[in-house]
Amino acid sequence: MTNRWFNVGKIVNTHGIKGEVRVISKTDFAEERYKPGNTLYLFAEGAAEPVKVTVSAHRLHKQFHLLQFKEMPSLNEVEHLRNMVIKVPEEDLGELEEDEFYFHEIIGCEVVSEDGELIGTVKEILTPGANDVWVVARKGKKDALIPYIASVVKDININEKKIKIHVMEGLIDE
Repeated sequence: MTNRWFNVGKIVNTHGIKGEVRVISKTDFAEERYKPGNTLYLFAEGAAEPVKVTVSAHRLHKQFHLLQFKEMPSLNEVEHLRNMVIKVPEEDLGELEEDEFYFHEIIGCEVVSEDGELIGTVKEILTPGANDVWVVARKGKKDALIPYIASVVKDININEKKIKIHVMEGLIDE
């Protein structure tokens, strides 16, 4: 089995009596990741091996994703899953279109201006709506919020972990 796992969510509670669990999602593509028929792996703190499950149902409820697993169709069978982390192996990540990236590929990249000036390092990605926003940690300064839009992000080199941006007026507070 793989040695590289990627966190896609955490089970925070059960929901109802039909074996649904509440998940706080950490995945870039929740609809795709939690699609019925997909295999997920549940990791309990201190457990030697993950629990392999197959998604049988997925729906949104408030800010949570509700999942049901084929192997555990009742409340009694899912109660022990609380606080487990949901992961997928690297080989299950899937191919992306050109100019699409997984969050883990962007987080940790250095951000530089078109002039080559170091701005900082991407530490988090927010998904507020129309476009993602990258939170860039800057040395001795307030974090910068960089929108992931074509007019700002000019080049992404995942191999070198470098992102070149166009610094529009007012984009970065000094």
